[in-house]
Amino acid sequence: MERIRLPRPIVTFRASAHDGRWAIQCFPLGENKVLCADQSGRTFLFDADTRHVVTMPSLHKPKDTPFSIFIPSASDDSNSDGFEDDDDDDVGTLFVMEGYPSMEPTSDDQSPNDQPSDEFEAYVYGKRKLAHFKSWKCQPLPPPPYVRDPTWMKFRPQITTYAVVGGGAQILISAESAGTYCMDTATHKWSQVGRWMLPLHGKIEYVPELDLWFGFSAKDQLSAVDLSNLDSRPRLVGTWKEFERPEDWQESQEPQFVSLGSGKFCIARFFHTTVTVSNGYYTDDEVTNRSFGVLTGVEVLPRVYVRNGDGSANDSKGDGSANGSNGNGNGNGNASSNGNSTSICNGGSGRGNGNGGKRKLRMVKHKSRCHVSANGTVIESVF
Repeated sequence: MERIRLPRPIVTFRASAHDGRWAIQCFPLGENKVLCADQSGRTFLFDADTRHVVTMPSLHKPKDTPFSIFIPSASDDSNSDGFEDDDDDDVGTLFVMEGYPSMEPTSDDQSPNDQPSDEFEAYVYGKRKLAHFKSWKCQPLPPPPYVRDPTWMKFRPQITTYAVVGGGAQILISAESAGTYCMDTATHKWSQVGRWMLPLHGKIEYVPELDLWFGFSAKDQLSAVDLSNLDSRPRLVGTWKEFERPEDWQESQEPQFVSLGSGKFCIARFFHTTVTVSNGYYTDDEVTNRSFGVLTGVEVLPRVYVRNGDGSANDSKGDGSANGSNGNGNGNGNASSNGNSTSICNGGSGRGNGNGGKRKLRMVKHKSRCHVSANGTVIESVF
């Protein structure tokens, strides 16, 4: 496998030590910006194109295992946050959420679903009313209902899956054992979609060209699912394995992927190896640890059928393709949700037709490249 070397960094960030620990967490904001937060919740925004750094409002509470969701602006004239947005400013909202939210009991006189929480926050950009300039605001949001449900006070369910649906109108999450929930991004109101869990874990991304959502299955394989109908637990449309690791390679963290558009993805997997070299009978053995990442390009395409002269059809896979295992959903094969499942938050009564059940897909694997850690440089995230 060909190795790659990272170029010299265009900028280097370091967090100040606090209580003997330090960390930098990165949250993508669009294609060329990233919000960075340290272990104390202090943040700044870095623009990779201009190499500018902008100070930002701090998080109300530092996050231990956060995830983020960025939703571009819909160019509305105003919103419920007291901000006015201009059509020429295509910024949007960055949601930052704690993956292991602490349970928050409420008193009897409180409305548990309306009270904001510092476990869930949003960065909103716009011009405050009566103000003459635009700025960023960080505001706490209500948590999913299970966070304040006494049933789960001793369990503390982890958020295992998150996605954007409805063309950015809703955020969908699954919490371990607690079920799947949906938040309206305009009103910040939560509702439960079902007691079931989504069949993928981690980040799920919508690909409009295929009208499907993609993420990792339980076996850490790239998979597709149809979220246009959430009346019941969605089924996988296809799942593919793009890389076989050698036996002596151990996974060091969960894989990640970046959607490059039009069904193209870069999949990142992270490994480490331990090599023990004997130095003789009277000396200690030398142990060498190596960390490295493998980046693989893949492309998911509709399967093509070639018509024979006798009227039958042959499956044309093309070179380098891998078969996708198909779900058994009752889709009609003709629906096109375009990510606009606007009724998902209405008690789970999504009215999409579920086009994934009869969809035939194939994966084309492109090249894999390996980056071996050197001088302390280790790839930990891709976005």
